[in-house]
Amino acid sequence: MARLPLNMAIPPIAFPAIPVDADRMDIDDDPLAAFAPRLVDVDGVSKTVYTAGSGPAVVVMPEMPGISPDVLRLARWIRDAGFTVYLPSLFGVDGAHPTVEEGADVVRRACVSAEFRAFAGGGTSPVTRWLRGLARLAHDECGGPGVGALGLCFTGNFALTMTLEPAVVAPVVNHPSLPLDDPAGIEMSDEDAAAIRDRIRRDGLTVLAYRFDNDRWCTGRRFAAYRALLGDAFDGRVLAGDSANPAPPPFFRDVVQTPHSIVTAHFVDEEGHPTRAARDEILEFLSARLHTPTTE
Repeated sequence: MARLPLNMAIPPIAFPAIPVDADRMDIDDDPLAAFAPRLVDVDGVSKTVYTAGSGPAVVVMPEMPGISPDVLRLARWIRDAGFTVYLPSLFGVDGAHPTVEEGADVVRRACVSAEFRAFAGGGTSPVTRWLRGLARLAHDECGGPGVGALGLCFTGNFALTMTLEPAVVAPVVNHPSLPLDDPAGIEMSDEDAAAIRDRIRRDGLTVLAYRFDNDRWCTGRRFAAYRALLGDAFDGRVLAGDSANPAPPPFFRDVVQTPHSIVTAHFVDEEGHPTRAARDEILEFLSARLHTPTTE
């Protein structure tokens, strides 16, 4: 699939948001009802952050085109596993599945935003500095051995970049899609890449990552680049694309057009299913690193 151009033609028919399927979505009438919104200021920049739960902190970053009911379902699973979830609003409309047209517009605006570096050669997205500050705040508030960081799609690589913050000890990189125009690239500056590599080695961290084998936005070449940077510290896991949910929301059907979002839009909640196994592995990864008893 060709990269999404800024002047992408929008289909003439506006597809409605998919109806709520309680069995598949496992959501309430108001998917945001379980979360408390708060305004968080980091270095003079304020963003809305949705929080829920108790225990060690996990920063969950949304995928394109925003904090969808699927992202909120993932956040609730993490909450229910014994964590405090910090879910920042970075783009899109919170709590909704947008139409195809609305979702494509969110992507276009993010691609030209000063906060993101969507294309090759742009270096590290500036918003990751704010996210590192959020991780520091979350650790101060929740304590524990450290903070988990889970990125998805457009924010997938942000979980790795956040390891520049010492409090982040459990990075989970899900189907990282940036840079959009370089399938073998990693969205960060050379300086940050070296610093991240050194921190991972120094502290013995593991980076857990996922992709579908036929994902055109997160290719095997990108995972190879991560392994070249991080060596055995990169635990990249690949699922068969034919295991993806065949009926994702309209944005994923018509814009993404490929198996992509393993624990959200393309998740299948069935016993023994590969995507459910991936979700359980993520929860186990976070628990092993964040629920470790500490000496008072």
